[in-house]
Amino acid sequence: MPRPTKCRRVCCLPRSERFGPLGLPMDLDGAVRMTVDEYETIRLIDLEDMTQEECARRMNVARTTVQGIYDSARRKLAESLVLGRTLRIEGGEYMLCDGHGRGCGGRGCPRRGSVAVLPENEGA
Repeated sequence: MPRPTKCRRVCCLPRSERFGPLGLPMDLDGAVRMTVDEYETIRLIDLEDMTQEECARRMNVARTTVQGIYDSARRKLAESLVLGRTLRIEGGEYMLCDGHGRGCGGRGCPRRGSVAVLPENEGA
């Protein structure tokens, strides 16, 4: 029996959840679907210039899990760009940071500049 999926920690949701070719109607039925945790790996590794190890710590998963998520996200980006398909970012197994460290490894949210304040039962 496979291990249950662990919630991935995500700092924030994307500003826009749909992207597509200009001048064409958005084809939502044939859209490439990227999960929020896939989006987060792209953001952390490519935009924030983190290593896979750093990304894994931030998302509270194994580095090999991050590698799989990242590979999947890159394939989806390539499919959307090369084939001119609409990209939708939605769903996935994730826990959103609340700005107080919950969801960002308990060390405060680096994107929101806040300090961690965890309840006693958190992390157990």
